[in-house]
Amino acid sequence: MQTVQPEDAIMIAGDISWAMRYEEVRPDLAYLSELPGRKILLRGNHDYWWATRSKVANWAGETCEILQNNAIVLADKGIAVVGTRGWDLPSQGATVEDKTIYDREVQRLRLSLEAGRETGLPLWAMVHFPPLTTSLHPTPISDLLEAYNVRVCVYGHLHGSAHKMRVEGSVRGVHYHLVSADYLSFAPMLVPDPA
Repeated sequence: MQTVQPEDAIMIAGDISWAMRYEEVRPDLAYLSELPGRKILLRGNHDYWWATRSKVANWAGETCEILQNNAIVLADKGIAVVGTRGWDLPSQGATVEDKTIYDREVQRLRLSLEAGRETGLPLWAMVHFPPLTTSLHPTPISDLLEAYNVRVCVYGHLHGSAHKMRVEGSVRGVHYHLVSADYLSFAPMLVPDPA
């Protein structure tokens, strides 16, 4: 029996392909499209090929949906998925560019959360960069997740020895899960609903 069934929803939290341009990503997207399940794709920091939401949706095919400034309703699961790529948390020594990118990602998350709120469904979030550090201090992104009563947040970006910087479990009402492919030994994880 396959791990993923056609009725399953698969959240792919970024770094989908090492491709740089559309011509290079086509085989990867074709492969994803043929896999079972409904795939929700989010941009990661290595997805240099990524273009507008409509272009990526067209390239990815009918079994893939693009999460970018919107919400995706999973009616059969009774949830709406929201999210954004995020960025490295601004810290001392952060560049002006990094701060600008982070602030833009916070606004994109707010747009997505507002779209999700309009559905009236419980919200799950997908973010590429970790929303929190192991210090668990609030961040602008974690503050938004909490303010909108997000139940679950899955995130990627951490690989190899960086796994030790992961935040797992419930923090101020949001249940966090690291879903980097190498962390999960390249096998899908069934994300439990904490409700």
